[in-house]
Amino acid sequence: MFKIRKSGTMKDTFASSTEDRVEARSDLMVPAQGSFTRPRRFAETPPAEIEEADAVIEAGPKAITARLDSNAGVTATTPRDLWGLLHEQVPGTDQHILAGSQAEEDFRATDVSRAFDLLRTRLRQTVKQHGWVNIGIVSPTSGCGNTFTAANLAASLSRVPSSRTVLMDFNMRTPGLAQMLDLDASETGNLRDFLAGDVAISDYILRTSDTLAVGLCATPQNDAAEIMQDPATLASLAEMRAGLNPDIVLFDLPPMLTFDDTSAFLPQLDGVLLVSDGTRTMAKHLAECERILGGQVPLLGVILNRARASSIERF
Repeated sequence: MFKIRKSGTMKDTFASSTEDRVEARSDLMVPAQGSFTRPRRFAETPPAEIEEADAVIEAGPKAITARLDSNAGVTATTPRDLWGLLHEQVPGTDQHILAGSQAEEDFRATDVSRAFDLLRTRLRQTVKQHGWVNIGIVSPTSGCGNTFTAANLAASLSRVPSSRTVLMDFNMRTPGLAQMLDLDASETGNLRDFLAGDVAISDYILRTSDTLAVGLCATPQNDAAEIMQDPATLASLAEMRAGLNPDIVLFDLPPMLTFDDTSAFLPQLDGVLLVSDGTRTMAKHLAECERILGGQVPLLGVILNRARASSIERF
């Protein structure tokens, strides 16, 4: 099967010949049985396919994604469905979003929770109609409630039986999902290493329930925009989709007008939900976000956060 290798920034040193490179990789294998899968970069690859991978990498990100999608991005030694191999972590009680605390049960009865359930159903219908998977949650500026929206939407999606949702913390400069969901990011591999192909899917993605998995970011990454544009990142995410087969992957992204991180990642998204703060977002902010999105990715809707109670219509 076809496997991508990332060149140039390897921690290990490969010999110059193709045969030596393959032999060197065999010493770096993670056991393929039990609760482990192989890191993408260290997967055993025939010499001819290494050369083919080099050619695809040189062709650019679109070629990488197309090739991985065409063969499901899974090696013969990697199980096709990795969902059951993900390490489980029970969310702490200092959160009100995921099941496991009294606060969550109380929150379910609020208008806010019901609003997210309505958004969930509309989003599921839209992505199913178009065959979409990757959805970005963005805001014009910081402090609009982006992470709160992404976490609540993921929790609402996860309550649909027999569904699969993956929530990724791609707000790498100021990661906040671990704190929001009261999860321990130190129990997983590093996001940067996972995207580079050095950490296996099952050693990075955490499963909080039968229907929700999360990818956390433990430490800020100041070169987030470069990471998002790295072909290795695209290859790792494509392989993750192939291995976990999620219905929806939600990306909690940085503010669109503050950094170029989100703009760099737009080509990888199928749709975007824009979070607006009723107390700080201005019309010119929304207009600029729409201009940036224009022609690149569909704007699925604008979510108004912190709206005045008097402006909410009752039914």
